[in-house]
Amino acid sequence: MMKRRPQSWRGETATVRIARVVLSGLLCATALVALPPRAAAFQIFGYKFFEKENEEDADIADPLHYTATVEVAGGDADLQKKISDASSLVADEERPVSGSLGLLTKARGDRERLVAALYEAARYDGVVDILIAGKSIDMLPPDAEFGAGPVPVMISVEPGQRFVLGDVQLKGDAAGLSPTEFGLTAGNDAGSTKILKAESDVVKRLKAEGRPLAKVTSREVIADHKTGTVDVSLVVAAGPQAGYGPTTVGGTETMDNDFTAYMAGLEPGKPYSPEDLDAARERLTGLGVFNSVAVVEADALDANGNIPINVTVTERKLRYYGVGATVSNTEGLGLEGYWGHRNLFGHAEKLRIEGSISGIGSNDFTALNYNAGIMFEKPGVIGPASKFFASLKTVLEHPDAYDRFSVEGSAGLAYQLSKTQSVSAELNVEYSKITDAFVTNQKYLIVSTPLQYAFDNRDNKLNPSKGFRAVGYVEPAYDLLNSVAFVKLKGDASAYQALDSSGRIVIAGRALIGSIVGASVEQVPADRRFYAGGGGSVRGYAYQGIGPRKDGEPTGGLSVAEGSVELRYAINDTFGIVPFVDAGTVSEESFPDFADVKVGAGVGIRYMTPFGPLRVDAAVPLNPGPHDPSFGIYAGIGQSF
Repeated sequence: MMKRRPQSWRGETATVRIARVVLSGLLCATALVALPPRAAAFQIFGYKFFEKENEEDADIADPLHYTATVEVAGGDADLQKKISDASSLVADEERPVSGSLGLLTKARGDRERLVAALYEAARYDGVVDILIAGKSIDMLPPDAEFGAGPVPVMISVEPGQRFVLGDVQLKGDAAGLSPTEFGLTAGNDAGSTKILKAESDVVKRLKAEGRPLAKVTSREVIADHKTGTVDVSLVVAAGPQAGYGPTTVGGTETMDNDFTAYMAGLEPGKPYSPEDLDAARERLTGLGVFNSVAVVEADALDANGNIPINVTVTERKLRYYGVGATVSNTEGLGLEGYWGHRNLFGHAEKLRIEGSISGIGSNDFTALNYNAGIMFEKPGVIGPASKFFASLKTVLEHPDAYDRFSVEGSAGLAYQLSKTQSVSAELNVEYSKITDAFVTNQKYLIVSTPLQYAFDNRDNKLNPSKGFRAVGYVEPAYDLLNSVAFVKLKGDASAYQALDSSGRIVIAGRALIGSIVGASVEQVPADRRFYAGGGGSVRGYAYQGIGPRKDGEPTGGLSVAEGSVELRYAINDTFGIVPFVDAGTVSEESFPDFADVKVGAGVGIRYMTPFGPLRVDAAVPLNPGPHDPSFGIYAGIGQSF
C-alpha cells in the first residue's frame, strides 16, 4: 500500500485557511504590480496601507475643509438617501476643496446634480438651495471668503409634488408603436430616467428592424405644475434598412487590424442588427488582448447603402506573470507561479506556462505535490466564433484516494454557437502511474475524446441573480495498456432566481449526476472515478471523503449525484450572508443507488469585490461517518456555483 499523508488537515482552523487565501492573494497582487523605488501607499479591497496622513491632499492648493448636511422637507427617507447619494459635497466631505472659490464652485455644480436627482424622482417643481456658512450661494459674491474651516454647508431641498405621466405620444416613424410597450402609461411614474429609457428603447426597437440610423429627432417634455402631470412627445426617424459596410479598426499596436475586423464577425452585406454589434464587442473583449473595445455605427450609409462599422480598441500589456503561496500548519508551504503572453503572433494567440509545488515542510516529506503545464490557444481558426486550444501537463499528486504521476497532452476546438450556447471537442492522450486501494504502481495509457455542450444565460457569471446554466459532458476512453474501454458521462445544472426586485435575495440551486459505463471500478483509473465532498461539492465533508472505501481509504465510484441549495442575501453592497444545504452520494455501480446520501449544512459570508465575491463558508456534516470531520471551513473567489 502507498504511504498516506496525515489526515489532521481536516481539523485545520478557520484562521489558518483564511490566512492561506489572503497570503496567496497578496503575493499575486505584489507580483503583478511593479513596485516603486520607495515605500508608497497601496489599496486592497478598499483598505489603504502605508499611506501618510493627508497624502491624498498634498496636491490641493489652499485646502479648505467643510461639513455637509442634507435636509429634505417632508421627511421622505428614500428621497433623502437619493439626494445624499447624488451629492458630491456629501461624497467628498472628507476631502478638502481648494479654498473658498473651490467650495463655491463645487456647491454650484452640486446643485445642478441634485436638481437632476429630483427630476429622476419625478419632482419637477422641487427647489434646491445650498447654504455656505448660513448664506445661500445665490447671495454670495464670487470672491466670498469663509475663514479657516471646517465651513458648514447645508443642502436644503423642497421636493415639491410627485408628477405622473399625462399625455404621451410617439410620432414620426414610431407612430405605430404603443407608448405603453415602453412603460409610458398615463398616471404612472414620470421620472426623467424612465422617460429617457423609454426613448432609448423606442430607438432600439427600430434598430432591431435593421435600421442603423434610427434616432429621436424631436423631444417635448412639458410639466404642468397645476395638474402634476408630465406630457411627453417623441418624434422618431427610423431611417432606411441597411446591411454592414466595411469594418475599420483603430487603436491597435501589436494586434493585426485585418484580423481584429475579422474577429468582429460583421460580414459585409449582412443585415444590420444591434445584437450583432453586442456580440462583436463581447467577442473582441473575450480575446483578452484589449483593455477596451468600442463598436459603433457610422453616422451615414456608404455609397452602396450599407452602414460602415468603426471599431476602436486599446491594448493590454503583452506579457503577464504572477506568483503565489499557501501555508498550512499540517500541509506545509505551497508555491506557484505562471507566465503568459496574450498576443504571440498578432492574432491574439495565447501562451501560458505555469507550475506549482506544495507540501514543502509538511509532516510527510514523500507527499510533495508537483504540477506543471503549458497551454496554447488560437482564436478564429474556422470563423470568429471558433477557438483552437492545446496543452501539455504533468502532475505528481497525493490526495487521500490515490498517488498519481501523469503526463497529458490534449488538443481541441471550441465553438460558440450563440450568445448562450457553446460546444467543444478534443483529443486527449494521458500516460499515468497510479497507486490506490486496488493497485500499486499500475500504468495506464488512455486515449479519450471529451465532448461538451454548455448552455448559459446567467446575467452575471461570478454573482448571478437570475438565469440557468447546464453542461453536458461525454468522454469515450480507451486504455491501450490494459485493453479497457469505458465512457464517462456527466451532467451539471444550476439555476438562479432573485426573490426581490433589487436582486438582494437570490435562491440558487445546483444538481449534478455522473456515470461511468463499460468497466468496473478497479479497471477505471482512480483519478477518473467520481468523488464527492469538499468546498466545491458537499461542504462539511472532507475532499474525496464521501463514497465507498476499502481498508478505510476512499476508492471513488462509477456514479455520483449531488445537489445544493443556497439562499444568498446581500446585507448591503459589500457584505452578504448565505445559508446552504448540500447533499451527495457516490456509488460503485454505474447508476447511483442512493443507499448512503451524505448531507451537510452551514452558512457563509460574502465580501463583494470588483472581480467577484470573496467566499468563506463554514459547514457541518448532518450524518457523519467514522471518517468524517466535525466541521469544514472553505474559502475562495466567486460563488460556490
